[in-house]
Amino acid sequence: MSSPDPQVRAARNLADPSPESKPTKNSSRSRGPVVAVTGAATGVGELLTAHLAASDEIKQVIAIDERRGDVSEATWHILDVRDPAIAEKLRGADVVVHMALDLDLETDPAARTAYNVRGTQTVLTAAAAVGVHRVVLCTSAMVYGALADNDIPLAEDAELRATAEATGVGDLLEIERLGRRAPRAHPGLNVTVVRPTVLVGGTDTALTRYFESPRLLVVAGSRPAWQFCHVDDLVSALEYAALEKIEGEFAVGCDGWLEQEEVEELSGVRRMELPSAVALGAAARLHRIGLTPSPAGDLAYTMHPWVVSVSRLHDAGWRPRWTNEEVLAALLEEVEGRHTVAGRRLGRKDATAAGAAGATVALLGTAALVRRARKARRRF
Repeated sequence: MSSPDPQVRAARNLADPSPESKPTKNSSRSRGPVVAVTGAATGVGELLTAHLAASDEIKQVIAIDERRGDVSEATWHILDVRDPAIAEKLRGADVVVHMALDLDLETDPAARTAYNVRGTQTVLTAAAAVGVHRVVLCTSAMVYGALADNDIPLAEDAELRATAEATGVGDLLEIERLGRRAPRAHPGLNVTVVRPTVLVGGTDTALTRYFESPRLLVVAGSRPAWQFCHVDDLVSALEYAALEKIEGEFAVGCDGWLEQEEVEELSGVRRMELPSAVALGAAARLHRIGLTPSPAGDLAYTMHPWVVSVSRLHDAGWRPRWTNEEVLAALLEEVEGRHTVAGRRLGRKDATAAGAAGATVALLGTAALVRRARKARRRF
């Protein structure tokens, strides 16, 4: 997400210098809930914080992050979500929306898991300790797993068959396990789980990088199906959960899905079809030697369907503002000018060389990248 101009940010901080200052409450909001948002200074958490702070249905927004964000209407607390002191910062909140997750492709996997799991544990325990009655967790529809025999669409109560082989999915599965266990350990605490489909809008994931490649990799014999979710729709669904218009576990995304052929026609990007053994083997080798951030497990989500029904939100009166076609167009506009080979971002010079080498090298680049890694190791 782009940040406001530094001069604008400085002016805001001068006008409201205290990191825990409380803005004047609007009397018209006296009946709404107090909502705390973790991870409130970046990404979707920042968008949600701004959205809730502007809503007449929300009494107050408590914003928690390791740095102060730009939403001056919120009450800010600066700390790590793994710090038990967060309990006092949550005191008085009716609902907590936990958005402080690290799913960055470049983060060390062990550090990412330690942050995500410990942070969720701490937030759930702290919320229960101070009388918060609802915690909203945001994971991903990836927890259903991408498998060849998946129904299209999957029911929202379908079995979670994902494994920990894709980026961050193991963390998300553990977060959901913690969410299911929390109400049993803390009677009176309700947990709502929101599962967005392929998220688009200022995001950087293995799935958005798929559309930065010069050719769309299609594994022979696979059956891809694409269901997108724009961040605007995710924010509105999270607001529904914060206002307790919906509860339990539910998916959020566009209605319907796009077949791979439709994606290629709409994008104008041609496919490159490879045998499964070649594609998966190359992906595994590149990741193993540290040349690409994405493990081979990420490739399954571009091979097999994991489209999900969004009927629970529909039953609650929610409708997506974006269609799959519109989100795909927004994604293509967002990634224009970026160049990715097998999940690895390239500079302009490298991208030109890859393009000149042909489609196979452009998509996999295995031999050239391995040679470069070996030369680098010999220099040390």
